[in-house]
Amino acid sequence: MRTLLITGPGGSGRTTVAAATALRAAGEGTRTLLLGADRTDTLGAALGATTGPAPLPVSSHLSVWRPDAVAGFRDDLAAFQERSAGVLDLLGASRLDAEEVTPLPGAEELTLLRALRDAALSERFDLLVVDLPPAPQALALLALPEELRRYLRRLLPPERQAARALRPVLGRLAGVPMPSEWLYDTAARWDTELAAVEAVLADRHTAVRLVAEPGPAGADAVRETVLGLALRGLRPDVLVANRVAAEEWPAGLVAQQRKALEEWRESYDVRQLPHLGRDPRGTDDLTALSAPGVNETTSTVEWPVVDRLAEDGVLVWHIPLPGAAREDLDLIRRGDELVVTAGPFRRIVALPSALRRCTVSGAALRDGELRIRFTPDPGLWPDRA
Repeated sequence: MRTLLITGPGGSGRTTVAAATALRAAGEGTRTLLLGADRTDTLGAALGATTGPAPLPVSSHLSVWRPDAVAGFRDDLAAFQERSAGVLDLLGASRLDAEEVTPLPGAEELTLLRALRDAALSERFDLLVVDLPPAPQALALLALPEELRRYLRRLLPPERQAARALRPVLGRLAGVPMPSEWLYDTAARWDTELAAVEAVLADRHTAVRLVAEPGPAGADAVRETVLGLALRGLRPDVLVANRVAAEEWPAGLVAQQRKALEEWRESYDVRQLPHLGRDPRGTDDLTALSAPGVNETTSTVEWPVVDRLAEDGVLVWHIPLPGAAREDLDLIRRGDELVVTAGPFRRIVALPSALRRCTVSGAALRDGELRIRFTPDPGLWPDRA
């Protein structure tokens, strides 16, 4: 299945573009599922149909799904209470009823990620179009699976699960209670689910598409969003310039938009959508926008390690970071991990195996690419000693 993730600054019209893109694909005969993240039915308003907590057909070849975070959180909590019934009874804990449960912060994001995974693995559809939250929240959402898996590995290392049979003995020897079986089972299940989401995001058939209104604010938002995507190893396949004014509109607005469009075209594949003079509503308006189709390009970006041992005695790790400023970059080596900070974004990445046997000897930002030099450690590279 092809997956298209659509985001952009708040108020840029990303939901309208997502709906128009899905409608166009469905009109071309592609079995399409449009997945939304908003609490309110913004997708339904754009399409002129009602969406709900299960995929509903709204036209030929097009279904829309808006997952219910409240119901999902209630189901998860009920399952947790069932699995930990013995411990809760021992503690004298009072069970929570479904009617008193409201989602905790983060429940909506986890619900959307789970829905994304389930939809991407479905054989009912050929294309999944995801209307992500506004760009800042979308970037945090895309980072969530990797970060949660890292936390799980640190708190409950998988290798410790191999000693399940020894835990009662170890507990008596150590004089402290050992984690229960269900805790490791829960962590393993979460890790599997998060790994499946990561696989969808890293798949070569997954693309990210940005929507922005041309102008100073839109240009700043695009620059920051592209940097945040780059740190996740992603790049937009298309930049949709939305609400482009007609030539007869006020000259100041037209000139401002034209300048932003010219700058964008130097770096992105830009597709323009016209300003209809009103908020698009219904399939006729969405069709009139002529949203760009879904192509076969990929949004993933390689981070290659270049061997320059013969020439300079170093290995160079190339990390594309378009739009990054040197003064906003920071690097910290922590064991076999590298903490990379670029502007407001940070990512902790595992070093490739060859670089773990090296020391960081320098870094430079050139042409939108961070190049980190690693010098082999003689103690770990005996052939070069």
